[in-house]
Amino acid sequence: MSLDEVAEVVSGTVTGVDGASEAPPTVTEAAFVDSRQVLPGGLFVAIEGERADGHDFAAAAVAQGAAAFLGTRECGVPGVLVEDPLAALGLLARHVVDSLPGLIVLALTGSQGKTGTKDYLAQVLAAAGPCVATAGNFNNELGVPLTVLRATPETSFLVVEMGARGIGHIARLCAVAPPRVGAVLNVGTAHLGEFGSREAIAQAKGEIVEALPPGGAAVLNASDPLTAAMAGRTAARVVTFGPSGDVSWRDVATDELGRPAFQLGYAGSWAPVHLAQLGAHQVENAAAAAAMALAAGLDLDLVADGLTRARAESRWRMEPARRADGLLVINDAYNANPESTMAALDTLGHIGRAGGRRTFAVLGEMLELGEGSPAAHRGLGQFLAAAQIDVLVTVGSAAEQVADGARSDPDWRGEAIVTATRDEALAWMRENVTSGDVVLVKASRGAALEHVAQGLLEGNAAR
Repeated sequence: MSLDEVAEVVSGTVTGVDGASEAPPTVTEAAFVDSRQVLPGGLFVAIEGERADGHDFAAAAVAQGAAAFLGTRECGVPGVLVEDPLAALGLLARHVVDSLPGLIVLALTGSQGKTGTKDYLAQVLAAAGPCVATAGNFNNELGVPLTVLRATPETSFLVVEMGARGIGHIARLCAVAPPRVGAVLNVGTAHLGEFGSREAIAQAKGEIVEALPPGGAAVLNASDPLTAAMAGRTAARVVTFGPSGDVSWRDVATDELGRPAFQLGYAGSWAPVHLAQLGAHQVENAAAAAAMALAAGLDLDLVADGLTRARAESRWRMEPARRADGLLVINDAYNANPESTMAALDTLGHIGRAGGRRTFAVLGEMLELGEGSPAAHRGLGQFLAAAQIDVLVTVGSAAEQVADGARSDPDWRGEAIVTATRDEALAWMRENVTSGDVVLVKASRGAALEHVAQGLLEGNAAR
């Protein structure tokens, strides 16, 4: 798009171009916000953040090859001036979606499992045509339009992960990237502190199915009552997944590392799937991705083959690594809520039993749980004790409740170690784990426990 065309779409004004002596530049690449990662020919979006103002880096971005910038004030280089760059970015993304009539937009949301399901889906769809999918955690009002603007006329599928911090958020994201297939994976307790109740979370998540056209498809979790009830909020076709859903599974078996194999079923046919990712909970994520792909028109065998070929694409999510001496570290430090942490502990216990390994869980705080946070952490400790995890190491004051919960189980024969900081936890672990152990590291993003996982992999075993 020429800069004039961009300005027309966003109701902005071209700046930094001498109309008498030069033509406005043409944007030939995607939009971006990090001036350290310039896309030659791309559009630099100058966002005023808490720590930095993108306008201060606009000239440098253009000097390094960006076609122009989008912002609120002149920066001495070609750009488009608008009142709100974020709103303008959304308008530009919607324009691109509307200009690509062959593009199938698939959007998904849920309290947990979004990224794993998105990664499965993108790799399955790639076998049927060029696919663009959300990278990292770009699932908000900034990340969604940036994802959309990576699409080209050659793109067949656009997979968009959508997060919500309140009522109306997903509706606004769907206005930027209107889905033809929309999925709600579950309604859990993540962000309970912001919404106040699971019913409020369901109200927000269900906005994704309300945005579907009558010819679209809503993919819903048949095993989650709050999600299944969303079928009444859409005129689109409904495809369910779960043990009793339209897309189902049977004969689940896991290997020594907890990697599941199963039969995937749809419309009376079955196909084998062998997942490379750890944890029996991955079966549900894979089935959700399968349901979305099937709703988009792919056949069962192609979907099953794509799931088997899929590899982990997002870091710090049940990511296994072995130290040179054999210690197995599972880095699941990207984020945490009660449901996802219990699933991770289940996998840890399975690996320990299958391989005769001692099990260590290094757990930090689960954020955004509101008034129920102490009870949720304590309940997690009780779950850990029932799963007979050998050693619990908590990091930070809020996570002490996990230790309290574990110690409250009279049948638990494990040990609970309370530490205040990542460094303290790492030091204790380095002195106490040995080559035959397995360690799970998990907490909400704010705890940054990936540093503990990395430190363990770099350290030496206790002697």
